[in-house]
Amino acid sequence: MENSEKIQKVLARAGLGSRRELETWIVAGRIEINGRVAQLGDRVNIDDEIKVDKKLMNLDESYQHPTRIIIYNKPEGEICTRHDRLGRQTVFDRLPRLRNSRWVSVGRLDIKTEGLLILTNNGEMANRMMHPSSQIEREYAVRVFGQVDSNVLNNLQQGVELEDGLACFEKIVDGGGKGQNHWYHVVIKEGRKHEVRRLWESQGVKVNRLIRIRFGDIRLPLSLERGKWLELQDDEINHIAESLGLEIESDLPKFKIRKSNYIRSKQRKRARELRQTYGIDGQDLQPLEIYHDQED
Repeated sequence: MENSEKIQKVLARAGLGSRRELETWIVAGRIEINGRVAQLGDRVNIDDEIKVDKKLMNLDESYQHPTRIIIYNKPEGEICTRHDRLGRQTVFDRLPRLRNSRWVSVGRLDIKTEGLLILTNNGEMANRMMHPSSQIEREYAVRVFGQVDSNVLNNLQQGVELEDGLACFEKIVDGGGKGQNHWYHVVIKEGRKHEVRRLWESQGVKVNRLIRIRFGDIRLPLSLERGKWLELQDDEINHIAESLGLEIESDLPKFKIRKSNYIRSKQRKRARELRQTYGIDGQDLQPLEIYHDQED
């Protein structure tokens, strides 16, 4: 079939979800192509009639859908699922609304983990950023309890055998601290579940605070308060797309940024607090070239 693409790739680009998520929709029979239930491996082109949950999709609009990326400073206590049976706060409760698409989270942070969460309406972009082959780096500020000797740090960088295979930190930088609490900045290239915590716990070290501060080239701004979001600009989005080998639409009007993110006095105060508390600006780690799903 000329000029065709896999159905999950087309719908991911339309902002309905990541390719992995859309594959589960196909298996569940939620997607139809030209009146029949879609199967994994089906391909479509712009002339095909596609329905999702019986709703007709407009491929002309989907192919021109502008790519948006926002960064969100996730507080502890929020979860990254779209709906929660227990009624807990989710990260999606605070995000700006989209028309004809939805936000897709690039990886997840567990309920106890804070910091940088990236969301986009381009499911194909999210898929590429999460895929292990991308080898995108993630940097965390980790506060641990108790003394950590050089043997522990060496083990964590050389590699530790976890229940799901060998894992290690690409880099560890001492972040200082007082008393029994000490901060480290660590870098990993994977998104295995609870990987950062499990690595430290394999050495008998307890993690009592965990904050993601960088994902590839994207850093958590010092001025971005917990529970607030900020949208990336066209040049930043285009840089990310280029690094992933994607061609995108990104030059349409932007969301208005919440004013609270731009109050300069709060920005300066917040930056001072972060530096004094745990050196979250990460100056000891230079930005690395390009950077990557369920995580900590």
